[in-house]
Amino acid sequence: MLRMGKLTDYGTVLLGILASDPGSLQTAAQLAAGSGIAAPTVSKLLKQLQRAGLVTSERGLHGGYCLARSPHDISAAAILDALEGPMALTTCSTDHGQCGIEGSCRVGSAWQRVNHAIHQSLQAITLSELAGMDKPDTHLVAFNLRLLRSFNTGHHRS
Repeated sequence: MLRMGKLTDYGTVLLGILASDPGSLQTAAQLAAGSGIAAPTVSKLLKQLQRAGLVTSERGLHGGYCLARSPHDISAAAILDALEGPMALTTCSTDHGQCGIEGSCRVGSAWQRVNHAIHQSLQAITLSELAGMDKPDTHLVAFNLRLLRSFNTGHHRS
């Protein structure tokens, strides 16, 4: 089953709170109180999100955290990459040469296409959509319809 971890879910909640007021700084304590997530977990996630360039911080009495860019410019893929690492459904999805049967495998290229399609879909969803600030982008709906038609008509075969 494909499932993101609890920390990724929590990180997305924190980003959603920051997205609701993108210009203001919020402390880790404020984010913990506003989200119901334990303060040590909030601090850990904010460090990861800062390392990934999704949030910035300011020190000092009036310091805190804010989004590094507009919530419209942060994709679901960027969030998952920051908190889970690069998405790979199978070993060969990202690292060629790491599988012992890669030379004789007939399904690897199909899984790579599936991995790519999922990644494209995640790229098309923004933090502003995840936070409920925007309606889903119409080009994402069109992309998903094309993908579904492709699989239903057999164009997905190698």
